[in-house]
Amino acid sequence: MTGARLNQRTGTALLGVGIVSLEFAAAVTNFVASTLLPVVSTALGARNSLALLIAGSTLGLFVALPLASRVLRLLGTNGTLGTGILAYIGGLVLAATAQTAWIFAVGQFANGLASGLLAVFGISSAIRHLSEQLRMRVVAASSAMWILPALVGPAATLGLEHLVGWRWTLLVPVPFVLLGRLLVMRAVRDDPPDESEHRPLARTLLIPLGAASVVLSMGWWPLAIIGAVIALAGMITILPEGTARFRPETPAALGTMVLFAIGYFGADSLITVLLTSGLGISLGKAVIVLSAAPLGWGVTSLFATQFVSERSKHRFPAIGLGLAALGTAVLAVGLVVAIPFTMMVAAWAVGGIGIGLAYPVMYIRATTAGASGFTAVELATAVITAECTGQLLGRAIGGTLSSADSFNGLLASYVLFTVVLTAAAGTTRRRAITDSPRPSDI
Repeated sequence: MTGARLNQRTGTALLGVGIVSLEFAAAVTNFVASTLLPVVSTALGARNSLALLIAGSTLGLFVALPLASRVLRLLGTNGTLGTGILAYIGGLVLAATAQTAWIFAVGQFANGLASGLLAVFGISSAIRHLSEQLRMRVVAASSAMWILPALVGPAATLGLEHLVGWRWTLLVPVPFVLLGRLLVMRAVRDDPPDESEHRPLARTLLIPLGAASVVLSMGWWPLAIIGAVIALAGMITILPEGTARFRPETPAALGTMVLFAIGYFGADSLITVLLTSGLGISLGKAVIVLSAAPLGWGVTSLFATQFVSERSKHRFPAIGLGLAALGTAVLAVGLVVAIPFTMMVAAWAVGGIGIGLAYPVMYIRATTAGASGFTAVELATAVITAECTGQLLGRAIGGTLSSADSFNGLLASYVLFTVVLTAAAGTTRRRAITDSPRPSDI
């Protein structure tokens, strides 16, 4: 009995470390890709086709969501992980050796497909094997994994690119991804296949269809809006019933995740445009503001979940999203009234601190079945769908408004993001009865 318990604890520890390692790998991948984008676009002659360079991974992720449970049932745990790792490495190698933008996009598509599939697997495994309290700590530690990459990632990437070129630099995240995947594989290799019912494939594929319309609209706003509507329809199809009405428990938590992603990631995506085009601030200073939120998010998530009582944590989502709305509102005001640069930095740092308070609890609520009866894979697919579709809609709406009229569009975008984050703070009041953990929730 003692040996079984020891093996269980070892497996739980490996799973937690693996998930945190994967988040670090995701952060490294994000900063490497963002930093190298101008270099890659020049090398491949794709200055006028930037959307094509970034479309692949997004589309691959959305295609993976409705397919995840099917692949898990068909291939099992080891087969799914092995296939995902091979697809990830193959896609990255294809992108690194590409001579045209289209081949690069195909490689990124394979990369995104594998990452989306493995993300669903990792989250569903965490839901099955980790208690609510431990999941909270894993989420906080995962958020903290963005701190170091945010501080040194861009500079280190540029330095490595000068030494070995952008193609080899693209492969930097591979060891981190492999380590995390292998840890997860070892921890849950004996998991039985998920027995949940499948969502209708044709309807769930509305999400990648809509996403393709948005990312390939090339600035033509009617197509971007149509694509956003199609993606939203697909999201409603794949998310649990009642999400659009913010029905208490899991649906309300998932609906809040959508609003949070629209408001926060939409605002974050336009920060440099807001500061450089809207306010005439240099790009160097704009990057400082851009880094303030992820740093605030990571540090706050790490410490808030460890040194605050369980009861007070339930207030974090409303307080945190309120702070994020306040920080976004200050940025909007900065377009109309001259405010010091330090206040802009502080405002967006406060926004990140707010998300650091809110996100861990929001995430736990959205991935806890409670009385709903959702399976682990259904919850994992739902939370990824909610957050990623929210990001897509926020960036699409903000980009469309800003393209139509730079100054007024930016102002309208940030006012809208403020309203959405305020609404998200309100929807957290529809608190799930699962706030008090029960054995059936673990």
